[in-house]
Amino acid sequence: MTDTILSFAFSKFATGDVLDRFEPITAGHINRTYAVYVKGEEKPKYVMQKINTSIFKDPVGLIANIKGVCSHIRKKVEARGGDVMREVLALIPTVDGEDFLNCDDGCFRLYYFIKDATAHQSANRPKLLYYAAEAFGNYQNLLSDYPAETLSETIPNFHHTVSRYADFTKAINDNVAGRLDECTDEIKTATELEPYAHVIVDALAAGEIPLRVTHNDTKLNNIMLDDATDKGVCVIDLDTVMPGSLLYDFGDSIRFAACNSAEDETDLTKVYLRLDLFEEYTSGFLKGVGKNITAKEIELLPVSALIMTYEVAIRFLGDYLNGDVYFQTHREKHNLERARTQLTLALDIQKKLPEMAEIVKKYI
Repeated sequence: MTDTILSFAFSKFATGDVLDRFEPITAGHINRTYAVYVKGEEKPKYVMQKINTSIFKDPVGLIANIKGVCSHIRKKVEARGGDVMREVLALIPTVDGEDFLNCDDGCFRLYYFIKDATAHQSANRPKLLYYAAEAFGNYQNLLSDYPAETLSETIPNFHHTVSRYADFTKAINDNVAGRLDECTDEIKTATELEPYAHVIVDALAAGEIPLRVTHNDTKLNNIMLDDATDKGVCVIDLDTVMPGSLLYDFGDSIRFAACNSAEDETDLTKVYLRLDLFEEYTSGFLKGVGKNITAKEIELLPVSALIMTYEVAIRFLGDYLNGDVYFQTHREKHNLERARTQLTLALDIQKKLPEMAEIVKKYI
């Protein structure tokens, strides 16, 4: 994206600031994100994003979700005397009073930059996991009384693993990129793990677990941690805030944070679940969520990590079969490598489910 387009978009927001420069933030897979520097300040003041409307087809509903959830959290932060400029995202309106800019070059939104905090790409010290987990648990706690059914589905069936498996099956049958023969072992493993796709979906449908406001993308780098204390400051990247299950948030966190490797590690001997990191995260999450978790949700915490890892695996593999049309890739066969990593992790979690259940019991 050119600086001319970015500068034009920034000029349409009611900031009162003079633009200095943009710096790309490359951690995300979907949207284009930039730190915005303004004249007179050394650190970035804003974050601007171009919303990927090929993925998020209803930007109006997406922004309405974010506004509603942030307003709810902001009231609770204010009530306890917290810092609303750091602890909850704040959308900057356009000069026309809109919540986002919709122009010929796309849809853009602008947030205040969360100062003196970092979105870590990996947990180079275990305490980072504890504080991130506590923050995500607290996020669930703060939104436990929010009417989840009023939220739009920004990506329909996003964590509906039965639907995801159907998409995966279609990718196999269509084989539009002609890559099926490269993936026979991975497809076999994914097919054998298919029964896990039903666990959370069926529990929600039966009313065994409650429908909640969920973040649905609770990677470590979606929580800003204080630079001085490492404590959680603000949950970010709210595009996939939707109705769902607490288990989606917990399980995806474990997939990302308690794995010994990066999610696209090519040396599969390095890919396994670290029980010490699982324990660190679990203890923090349960402290943060407090009493706002049911017995059935507690029971399913360990297997949720397997389910979410499996879901991401079949999404990566399906995207590879479809010709890499969803996830950004940075090298040839990147999505296939990602899928192999996630399937390897899923199988390791499967072996460790009894040990994980014992760890959960320690913190109830």
